[in-house]
Amino acid sequence: MHDSENNGNSREVIFSKAVKAGKRTYFFDVKSTRANDYFVTITESKKKFNMGDDKPFYEKHKIFLYKEDFEKFIEGLNEAVSHIKNGNAGKSDHDNNSSGGSSNPYTDISFDEETK
Repeated sequence: MHDSENNGNSREVIFSKAVKAGKRTYFFDVKSTRANDYFVTITESKKKFNMGDDKPFYEKHKIFLYKEDFEKFIEGLNEAVSHIKNGNAGKSDHDNNSSGGSSNPYTDISFDEETK
């Protein structure tokens, strides 16, 4: 399995899908929690080489996505992809904001718990 350096903190993989994309591979793994709930880990793995070393190593980045966040995550991802596909990648939300206020998506995020 691609996730061998987890120091024993990993849960059993229920489903795994690897997607090769150029120099990167993305792993989508469904795992179970101790309470028998499920979550997804998304791992980006990129083959790299140290200077002067012929042996490759893999740089990995991982996020954990819990089912209560699926809809908002997919909505945000779809919006970002659509923004690029529609040719708006060079324009910020600030450029399109007619009210003149700040709408920087990186500074207008509230991390307070929302009530459902």
